[in-house]
Amino acid sequence: MKHTLPMLSILAAAAILTGCAKRPPQQGPPDAQQTQSAARMVLLSAGTFTMGEPGEIDAPPHEVALSAFYIDVHLVTQADYERVMGANPSRWKAPDNPVEQVRWSDAVRYCNKRSELEGLEPCYDLQKWTCNFAADGYRLPTEAEWEYACRAGTQTAWFFGPDASRLGDYAWFQTNASGRPQPVGRKKPNPWGLYDIVGNLWQWCNDFYQVDYYEQSPKQDPTGPDTGETKVVRGGAWKFTADACRSAYRYNESPGYTDVCFGYDIYGFRCVRRPNSQDPQ
Repeated sequence: MKHTLPMLSILAAAAILTGCAKRPPQQGPPDAQQTQSAARMVLLSAGTFTMGEPGEIDAPPHEVALSAFYIDVHLVTQADYERVMGANPSRWKAPDNPVEQVRWSDAVRYCNKRSELEGLEPCYDLQKWTCNFAADGYRLPTEAEWEYACRAGTQTAWFFGPDASRLGDYAWFQTNASGRPQPVGRKKPNPWGLYDIVGNLWQWCNDFYQVDYYEQSPKQDPTGPDTGETKVVRGGAWKFTADACRSAYRYNESPGYTDVCFGYDIYGFRCVRRPNSQDPQ
């Protein structure tokens, strides 16, 4: 990747102090910083947006307010995963490819280990598989955080517009992926500087999936149902159509899914964390 790594801007860091007051979402692409574990992240300021679209699965559209959070610029790569976990479970091996063949539980173990390596408080109880959202360590994004980051201040079906004709500029999907995952960061980013936010691999979210959750979702920082059988995945993947790459499209999978023959190599993830007092100001 040919990108400089400037420090967080004063405006972006100030978002930590502004909390969740109702305000427009992040304006423009934030600066990126490199973490101790070599991943690059951006800080998204607190904001309010309309989540969902009219329809059966993505409905009803509803207003959500989110606190500021950091999010990985890229999907976790195989090199990232091996650096932290000492192993690479992927089928399609290449250091710059996103790690795949990871269950939800594998992803949260990575989050905890990455937190420990950086001296942050791990978010996950690996006995109960619950998340402590007050911890400052890494975790999977909530479904709402993921959609907020994907939309990047837009309300069209895709963050670049209302039709799929330009999707190939931004995503690896059924039409252009040549039947396999592709290296991260080779397509254009969304307006907030996030690469492969749609396409390439489905991205695990922290939430349990519930088809009618939007009808009862709290407005402030929703974290999904308390229980469930499957976990939310978002963003589409290399073998799926353009429709699955819409910002609002919801999909779900068993957190323990392991059968490669049925598409286990289509699931990956990226991490988020909340800002803390040790972050650059």
